[in-house]
Amino acid sequence: MVNRRHFVKTLGLVSATALLGGFDKAMAMNTRKNIGFMPDEGEPHHRTWMAFGASQKIWGRQLLPEVQRNLANIALTIAEYEPVSMLVRSSDIAIAKRLMGSKVELITCPLDDLWMRDIGPVFIVTKQGEKQAIDFNFNGWGEKQAFDNDAKVVGIVAELAGTKYTKSKLILEGGGLEVDGHGTAIITESCVLNDNRNPGVSKTECEKELKQLLGLEKIIWLPGIKGRDITDGHTDFYARFTQPGVVVAAYDPDPLSFDHAVTKQNLGILRTVSDAQGRSLEVVVLEAPSQMREQYASDDFAAGYINFYVCNGAVIAPEFGDKKADADARRTLEKLFPHREIILLNIDGIAAGGGGIHCTTQQEPKV
Repeated sequence: MVNRRHFVKTLGLVSATALLGGFDKAMAMNTRKNIGFMPDEGEPHHRTWMAFGASQKIWGRQLLPEVQRNLANIALTIAEYEPVSMLVRSSDIAIAKRLMGSKVELITCPLDDLWMRDIGPVFIVTKQGEKQAIDFNFNGWGEKQAFDNDAKVVGIVAELAGTKYTKSKLILEGGGLEVDGHGTAIITESCVLNDNRNPGVSKTECEKELKQLLGLEKIIWLPGIKGRDITDGHTDFYARFTQPGVVVAAYDPDPLSFDHAVTKQNLGILRTVSDAQGRSLEVVVLEAPSQMREQYASDDFAAGYINFYVCNGAVIAPEFGDKKADADARRTLEKLFPHREIILLNIDGIAAGGGGIHCTTQQEPKV
């Protein structure tokens, strides 16, 4: 099994396969000057995109059914608050229908894996108030995993969403981008400034491209960590904006975990920096659980609460069977999102593959 944490990813059936040769119609404006801005995840969504792309080749015979159930549960939970469109291989349509019925829109599409946050488009709102998709040229997290099908997902989703898309000069993934919607981003150097994505690209060149595409004014760089998981340390496992000026950040108290030193370092940086408006960040800590259910627990298990997803009216977060840590996470999220329902889900199958709820989703903003 390829593991992200310790790498070796109205039911009307619409065929996306037919779109594979037709992306020129969806290609973007060529201007590179401040196209628009990337909204905060908490802004209203038109819908959520997901991918029912787990396979036995990657996930293994034993884990695959649990991962599929986890994906369906996430989708059905989000569907209580906003529409969900799920890309599905034609061979998996039957099981997807059985698990989700008519509550989730299923769209046939070739896939390599399930990580829609990374393979899907990053949506922006242009200066004209229109929706547009950004293609960050997914390459399997530095060619660590097959990606031929997943590399085409941005074009497919842009076509289905009826929007133009722009190809970035950079290679990166949506899970590596965290924005407040007001000009500030948090990004890990280990992902973007990595020769397996952007060889020879300087931090200055990277910042120029991201500022133009996403409407950023300031990027807060965290060092991250290379080579310990398939993503090389995505931001969305470590720090998230809950509103401008407020960041919730992970802390792993286990000194034997590689994330212990990383999370301590992140907290030290975040507590000393300011955002694009010059405000010092208020940093709220979410401590990782110390106990997990034994069935899927391993050194590769992604046990942390930061990888939550904010949808219309709710925050969908993981729970791990650690009563105290789960309860503390719920209380913290309730304080941070007082006007949203907090829902905790068992996603042990997905976590066993090194991922989380945020990794499986991608929001399409409402404009």
